[in-house]
Amino acid sequence: MTQEILDNNDIKKRRRAAVAVALLTCFTMSLIGSALNLSIPSISGDLQVEASTVGWLVTGYMLTVATLSVPFGRLADIWCRKSELVVGIAVFLAGCVGAALAPSMAALLVMRVLQGLGASMVMSTNTPILISAYPPEMRGRAIGYSIAAVYVGLSLGPVIGGILNHNLGWRSIFVAAAIMAAAALAVAAKGIVKEETEGKGRSFDLLGNIIYAGFIVLFMYGLSEIEKGMLPILITAAGVLLGVVFVIHELKTEDPALNISLFRSNIGYTLSNVAALMNYGATFAIGYLTSIYLQVVMGFTSQTAGFILITQPVIMAILTPRMGRLSDKRSPFVLSSIGMGFCAMGTLFYLFIDEETPLGLIVAALIITGIGFSFFSSPNTNAIMSCVEKKDYGIATSVLNTMRSIGQTTSMVIVTIIVAIMLPGMQITQASPAVLVAVIHRAFIIFTIMCIIGIFISLKRKKQ
Repeated sequence: MTQEILDNNDIKKRRRAAVAVALLTCFTMSLIGSALNLSIPSISGDLQVEASTVGWLVTGYMLTVATLSVPFGRLADIWCRKSELVVGIAVFLAGCVGAALAPSMAALLVMRVLQGLGASMVMSTNTPILISAYPPEMRGRAIGYSIAAVYVGLSLGPVIGGILNHNLGWRSIFVAAAIMAAAALAVAAKGIVKEETEGKGRSFDLLGNIIYAGFIVLFMYGLSEIEKGMLPILITAAGVLLGVVFVIHELKTEDPALNISLFRSNIGYTLSNVAALMNYGATFAIGYLTSIYLQVVMGFTSQTAGFILITQPVIMAILTPRMGRLSDKRSPFVLSSIGMGFCAMGTLFYLFIDEETPLGLIVAALIITGIGFSFFSSPNTNAIMSCVEKKDYGIATSVLNTMRSIGQTTSMVIVTIIVAIMLPGMQITQASPAVLVAVIHRAFIIFTIMCIIGIFISLKRKKQ
């Protein structure tokens, strides 16, 4: 009896440590991104560089994470998840300290890439470690914790970033992130149990991972710059071609970097990842377009617009853990399909806004899409993890992270192309209210169609 009590205490301690690390890392890495957006003008002025160059602080970080997530996910599955997590947090911490001390834009960009390197290691391991600490029937609850932390970080990022940037300067944002990363490092080093991974002994497909990295860099970079002429289109096409080469290589490799056959043999896994791609592609630009609408059309200040936009991630932070727990008791496929339905309702609403739309209706649309993403995110992640064996948790998490990055990039590309067509040679912030409303209508026609397709994809999984 005493031994059983001790074992239960060890299990509880392990779970508490896994939850604490997941909360700290997810919160910190989402917070720094949303907080940094508000400091771009300050960085531009302080380091004497153009705003377009400062934009690479976001692009460089996202490219690094998307490129390295799959290689580090596979490495975690065959090496040691705790070791990779600890190293990743330490690298991210070093990047934050270096960014806070950066004397130039070039140095700051290098530090952001270093942060992306550390983040890719952390994001490939924190969720697998978290869900491994819980039995399968409690997996959704665990996933709900980590996703809720992301939304809390997104919610508080603009507020905390604005306060820090205004009172202490943009470097203080990196100092704050470094302090939280140091706390996560201490908890991970002491509290996470070092266990032998189920995939130990498998080889690391170095060539496959190099091809994959080249595919992601070319594809995402070309996609993000596609409105600038023929060269980005050619770069995107080269990325697609390299992706084909990657698939052919992986199908011939005995121990591949990414098990392509899993997509072919497990339709539930494939459709869940496609659903995630569609969801992020349809919803990521909502905050961007709504922010500009609130400022250009409704005349609010950026600070007021930021407080209004907090509505959506706050709803997500409140509901996501509950949806995670519910997905342990109800079909995650059905719940995520309902989520896509709510997202479709929210995006459909934007087709009817004009220059006279009351603020209350805009807030209602944000609430609806927040509910939709809450129903979708945790259950869909739970569905993906239920489709793979424990030995593949790392790579499954990394593939989902890649779907998220590609979806987010696609969402912004759709907006960029529409703006380039309707406002040649101009920025969207320079548009008149009438033209901005027209841009929003065209973008949300596409986003609504993507959500509707996502509903059918989600429902199709239930039949498999």
